[in-house]
Amino acid sequence: MASGIKDKVCIVGMGCTEFGEHWNQGAEDLMVTALIEALQDAGIEKQDLQAAWLGTCFEEISTGKSALALAQALRLPFIPVSRVENFCASGTECFRGACYAVAAGACDLALAMGVEKLKDTGYGGLPDFGGLLGTLKRLTFPNLTAPGGFAMLATRYFDAYRLTRDQGRETLARISCNSHRNGALNPKAHLRKEITVEQALKAPIVADPLGLFDCCGVSDGAACAIVTTPAIAKKLRPDPIYVKALQVAASSGEEQAFSGWKGTSIETTSRAGQRAYAEAGIKTPREELSLMELHDCFSITEMCTYEDLQISPRGRAREDIEAGFFAREGQVPSQADGGLKCFGHPIGASGIRMMYEVYKQLQQKAGPRQIKNPTLGLTHNLGGFPSSSVVSVAIFGN
Repeated sequence: MASGIKDKVCIVGMGCTEFGEHWNQGAEDLMVTALIEALQDAGIEKQDLQAAWLGTCFEEISTGKSALALAQALRLPFIPVSRVENFCASGTECFRGACYAVAAGACDLALAMGVEKLKDTGYGGLPDFGGLLGTLKRLTFPNLTAPGGFAMLATRYFDAYRLTRDQGRETLARISCNSHRNGALNPKAHLRKEITVEQALKAPIVADPLGLFDCCGVSDGAACAIVTTPAIAKKLRPDPIYVKALQVAASSGEEQAFSGWKGTSIETTSRAGQRAYAEAGIKTPREELSLMELHDCFSITEMCTYEDLQISPRGRAREDIEAGFFAREGQVPSQADGGLKCFGHPIGASGIRMMYEVYKQLQQKAGPRQIKNPTLGLTHNLGGFPSSSVVSVAIFGN
């Protein structure tokens, strides 16, 4: 049986732009900014890179739907470049390509870059998916939106676990308040104001029961990672971060086709999480993990993910939320950087942005939001809808 890539790959450099409304910069500019930080962090030159991956969902940039934009914007030294797209998990997908190349011995130093300029599309949310997917969506689910899909997840969860609408909404509001409390300390976050539970509950409804503060924003941003072998990493810096697990799970169609799926969880998160824990050798994630960066596109997503990743027992996440279990000072802090709630969600960049926070936390370089003595961090990157999704779960350690 395959053993995975545990401790075969290290991150030696990372870069992340400020997320927000970058009207005066293109995707190329954002990638350059992220790369400069990553190269300085790793202590290497651009010419040392041997392969690169670009993760982006909607961004066509100046060279169409190829990876040439990455090579030309960064003036990479005629190395192989690949563009990947896997919905909202595109960032982690390109990171996976870079890690597998290093683990396989195909190259020694590889770059993973995620970027998106969503503000340029002119939409308030995500643009429409084109091609066959867009056609199928219009024919089969003509009125389905991301807020609507996850609002149904919330309604079903409330009903299954006997929460009134008011109880459920208050619990979701606490999740968002935690993110905004952390994001207020992060200079790279788009939205940097703390909010109260009362503000969240009084905010306009987007898709009942989800209000404005239950939904992540729309932003521009880029983030990147440079990965290498442990032997090389030790020569470059004293504190490389090791990849302990990297798993992806995609829906088989069962959730939509059969009645076995209860609609209160994300099956792909459970499957990817189980495999990631096995790869990393984690037996009790609630006790072993130091922090998590979760794909909180909506507050209900984060709530269900607590249970899907075996941190909270099924139907009991509310107890942990109210006890402060996921607060920055809690047992397993979640969204220490503010999450998608405060960064927004430039699709291709989000997965690597999560890794950037875990990387800094494990190196004890997160500034005022630093968690005490972290040893294992998890990132969770989700694309699609509750009943049809692709999810990546990665685990890192020092």
